[in-house]
Amino acid sequence: MDETRTHDVDAVVVGAGFAGLYMLYRLRNAGFTVRVFEAGDGVGGTWYWNRYPGARCDVESMEYSYSFSEELQQEWEWTERYATQPEILRYLNHVADRFDLRPDIQLQTTVVTADYDEDTARWAVGLDDGSTVTARFVIMASGCLSQARVPSFPGLDAYRGRTYHTGDWPADGVDVSGLRVGIIGTGSSGVQVIPLVAQEAAATVVFQRTPNFTMPARNAPLTVEKIAAMKANYAKLREQARWSGNGTLRVSHDEPAATAPPELIQQRYEAGWAFGGNDIVGSFNDLTTVQGSNDTLAGFLRGKIRKIVRDDETSQALTAQDYPVGAKRMCLGTDYYETFNRENVRLVDLRSEPIEDFTPQGIRTSAAEYPLDAVIFATGFDAMTGAILRVDIRGRGGRSLRDDWAGGPHTYLGLASAGFPNLFFITGPGSPSVLSNVVVSIEQHVEWIGDHIEYLRKRDLTSTEAGLEAQEQWVAHVNDTAARTLMMKAASWYLGANVPGKPRVFMPYLGGVGNYRRVCNEVAADDYRGFVTE
Repeated sequence: MDETRTHDVDAVVVGAGFAGLYMLYRLRNAGFTVRVFEAGDGVGGTWYWNRYPGARCDVESMEYSYSFSEELQQEWEWTERYATQPEILRYLNHVADRFDLRPDIQLQTTVVTADYDEDTARWAVGLDDGSTVTARFVIMASGCLSQARVPSFPGLDAYRGRTYHTGDWPADGVDVSGLRVGIIGTGSSGVQVIPLVAQEAAATVVFQRTPNFTMPARNAPLTVEKIAAMKANYAKLREQARWSGNGTLRVSHDEPAATAPPELIQQRYEAGWAFGGNDIVGSFNDLTTVQGSNDTLAGFLRGKIRKIVRDDETSQALTAQDYPVGAKRMCLGTDYYETFNRENVRLVDLRSEPIEDFTPQGIRTSAAEYPLDAVIFATGFDAMTGAILRVDIRGRGGRSLRDDWAGGPHTYLGLASAGFPNLFFITGPGSPSVLSNVVVSIEQHVEWIGDHIEYLRKRDLTSTEAGLEAQEQWVAHVNDTAARTLMMKAASWYLGANVPGKPRVFMPYLGGVGNYRRVCNEVAADDYRGFVTE
């Protein structure tokens, strides 16, 4: 036997976060042999790597959790409305132990290549240690926001201070007390990390390119009554979330802001601001489709920011959004805007003074040089496709997935791509994924993939792949759906706009979690319509 070849399995799963753990559980329970490969030295995926101060989920914790096991959801006790990274990581480790998943997970192992053999209808999966494992199926559970990205700044190599990325934070933490710290980026990670760094650092300089709309999280400990009520009605509430627009229990109103009286608009927005979280975007049903309606919410939020931030110049920079509310991911923060009132915090507006280069001592903009002891990159990820395309995937005839997606990802239902048999994506581009409670979307994809693989086994079929016609019809539908909204009016990572050279294609599906589930169910019920099996 070739020394570089390990044992064969039915399925290889890439990644051991929420998606990978549940995929392993689902396939193993169905009698398949599975091997999960995880680059980190622990399970958790996103919640393993993103250990930066303030890291929290922006979906309520009792919803951002598995529903597949009634025993699990009854026994686990969440402590806060929005769970912290350490708590979510403890939860995922509990899941790995409770269901004895660790024996089938290989840590500190990166999948480098995946080559499909048409003669055997099997994948040869190459690992970073030089070994290979063969599998009938390869399932990418590598996450939508897992490929951390640092922009290419001139002079960065010459900078002598410390550098960190929020998406690859040291496990033992970072002590910034007494340091002059620069933070680049004001998306979700930046919004969460900035207030906590500012409390410890001697000086904090925030470099902002694009201001976000940030809602107060209003985080608080969960009450005994809240937990009991949720657990008593979990079955009903979970089903409600599965068929909702975004996979959560958010209250959404049916009437449009376009015809609502001003006093009702103000009342709904004030209630949303007081409640916290991002439920405010459900205040009216046309906020994501009608610019004038969206403007009412944008004006309300800018008014709140101006009341909080005392310095006029800083307030102006924080309210200079040039895109509709929700077209970039709304952030949840705790004392985010209040932090800019601190004497040791300065906001640098990169639109008026862009970064020219790094120097050995810090960062130089067009207007000044800022000496810094440490720089934190809260610059996000190569979202949706980065972690998938990091693996050199070759399908029929040696065709490259990277080449196929060079003009933007093409998938059928976000689950599979034509020319790549027995390859599945969990929450891939073309599915609701990042526009949903991703755990709800993960469970749906895992169960759909598991059912499809069982379907093949029962019929003695060896392969399945997306049909090209069905795939292109779905890609067109995803694009048409996005075009009917305001989401195309922002240079967001939904479009890949944060990665130079990446094609501008709206990647997630905006048709809603419930509608998407219905389509997937109909495809499965019709003998997996649009898939080619043999």
